[in-house]
This record gives sequence, structure tokens and C-alpha cells, in this order.
Amino acid sequence: MKKQTRIMVDMSTTLFHHGHVRLLKAAANLGYVVVALTTDEEIVISKGYHPELCYSQRKEILEAIRYVDEVVPSNWLINEAFLDQHNIQLLVHGEDNCNPIAPERLVLLPRTKGISSDHIREVIRKSSKP
Repeated sequence: MKKQTRIMVDMSTTLFHHGHVRLLKAAANLGYVVVALTTDEEIVISKGYHPELCYSQRKEILEAIRYVDEVVPSNWLINEAFLDQHNIQLLVHGEDNCNPIAPERLVLLPRTKGISSDHIREVIRKSSKP
């Protein structure tokens, strides 16, 4: 049976981790999952650094995840026009959402405690210091 509802999850996935998997799994329970993957240029502008993995590598990882049906390039923030352009009914995001989306098109999920790409990056920095 084909999934009817088109769900979008916007992500950068600069360092992929189990919090991302949990978010994608929850989204897949709602319908067909389209990941709006932040482009490298947008990460530099929004986060101030070059991602450890380039867009094509991050896309390849996401396309290998069984909860992901499609991956499209995106800006840092998603708006209603972007959802409409991709025929999306709902945006699924962690509770830290900053996207200007109407509440009826937004599903907020709790973040996975104790994990983030920034946290992993910090652990790596600390462990590599002499």
C-alpha cells in the first residue's frame, strides 16, 4: 500500500546520529518522507563552518536509510512555499523548530536527549587535544 501523506523533515545531518534516525522513523510512521537537506552553502552561512561531509555524501547516507523516500536540497529555513513546491502536507521537526510554518502543517517532536552533531563535534575536539 502506497503512503499517501507527504511528510518533510528538514535536516543538515552534518554528523549523522541516532537522534536523526529516531526523527526519521517517527516521520515515516506518518507517511512518505521527503528530507529537505540543507546545502553546503547554507550551512556555511547559517552555522559558520563547512560541513564534515559534503551535500552529495550526506544525501547518499540519507537515501540509504529505510525511513527516507526522497531527498531534496534546501535552504536553512523551510517556508510554506517550499512545502507547497514539493506537495508536502506536514513538516516534522524537533521541538527547536524555527521554520515559519503554520501550526496545522507542523509536527514537533522531542529531541533525543544527550545527542547532537554539535555535541559529537565537541567530544571529538576534546579527545584530539593532547
